[in-house]
Amino acid sequence: MSTTAQPSYARTLGLFSATMLVVGGIIGSGIFINPSVVAARTGSAALTLATWSLGAVIALLGAFIFAELGRRRPQVGGGYAYLRDAFGPLPAFLYGWALLLAIATGAIAAVAVTFSSYAAPLFGLPTDTTTISALSVAAVVLLSIVNLVGVKTGAATQNVFTVLKLVALAAVLLAAVVGPDGAAVTAEAVPPLAPPSTAMGIFLALSTALVPVLFSFGGWQQTNFVAEEMRDPERTLPRALILGVLIVVAVYLGANIAYLNALGVDGLAASKAPAADMIVRVAGENGRRLMAAGIAASAFGFLNLVILVSPRVYQAMARDGLFFASFARLHPRFRTPVMAIVFQAVVAVVLILTGSYGQLLDWVVFADWIFFTATALTLIVIRRRDAASGVLDAGFSAPFYPLSVWLFVLAGAYVVFGSVASNPGNAASGVALLAAGVPVYVFWKRRSALSS
Repeated sequence: MSTTAQPSYARTLGLFSATMLVVGGIIGSGIFINPSVVAARTGSAALTLATWSLGAVIALLGAFIFAELGRRRPQVGGGYAYLRDAFGPLPAFLYGWALLLAIATGAIAAVAVTFSSYAAPLFGLPTDTTTISALSVAAVVLLSIVNLVGVKTGAATQNVFTVLKLVALAAVLLAAVVGPDGAAVTAEAVPPLAPPSTAMGIFLALSTALVPVLFSFGGWQQTNFVAEEMRDPERTLPRALILGVLIVVAVYLGANIAYLNALGVDGLAASKAPAADMIVRVAGENGRRLMAAGIAASAFGFLNLVILVSPRVYQAMARDGLFFASFARLHPRFRTPVMAIVFQAVVAVVLILTGSYGQLLDWVVFADWIFFTATALTLIVIRRRDAASGVLDAGFSAPFYPLSVWLFVLAGAYVVFGSVASNPGNAASGVALLAAGVPVYVFWKRRSALSS
């Protein structure tokens, strides 16, 4: 093996950029649309807010866990590194395998199409499939180039679009304050909901509504992927995670209170686009265009975030000898994993052009939360090993440990169970996709052993 010194990651990200990565990794287009799903499943304003509040608690518990993991192991790859150190290289490799083939690339493709669907009318473009696909591919290529030329450029782009999405959500809150009273979202009468009246009914309503809430709160863990590119990551990463999640909690709860006050729970449940419906009440159809622009900016920012952070996992895999050696190398000037970024873009473009990303995402929704849950469990293993090695336990520690870990694991197990129960076929396909990674891991492991 070559002993030539390779360039390392540039430590350029400060607290503000890291916090914007957290916020941008969580807030996509869901908060503009998903609250109607939650309201329809709970049937009452109180249960709707209770579900979002429960999701906020779980998100904070997850942030606490990943903050301590980031402090103890400020390594590139985040969850990949934690899984490798705690449970061995195979589960870590399967996590990276799932990210590359479906979780990250599928999300890139899906979010690019979402961005294009909202952006095309704003640009005066047709909304046919060919145009949407072309605009989606262009967005992926553009942002991949932006992130090729340095993490600082990618982070600056992220900062701009995260601020824009927060401005869009602020407009929603303002519309609720200054808009006219009224609970109907259309001229037609909205049928009243029938909220659950028994304890079991309330439990079932909360459980079904919690799934879209948890998915809306997910994404903070991606910031851990770029730990080696932060200044003083042992301090910066925990602070960014906690601060970023708290910002999102405040925004999400504020948005839902605004939706309920302006539209009522029945109107919210009936609305297909509650944020747009609220803005229309204040600014008419121009308001709808404004909100479409806000959703497009939010999707574009999330797209940039995934393109920025995910290649660091593939680079870490390659650095461990479990992927193409070229993926491990950083550009000598830009200090970015160029081949990993390019390959990710190619896979995402193929998914866009073939339209297969939706099915892939369905397959691995439960797998994503399996890894999410398993990564939380690594904190228990890593804490014990550090204690046995005499490592000083200085710095941030997850509050309420180990209860915080087990509560988060319980929530993750619920999402996995619900995903499997709702569509066993998709779960089986996801298992098959993960199983296909085992012989690939064996191949790379043997090849690495022969070349060492």
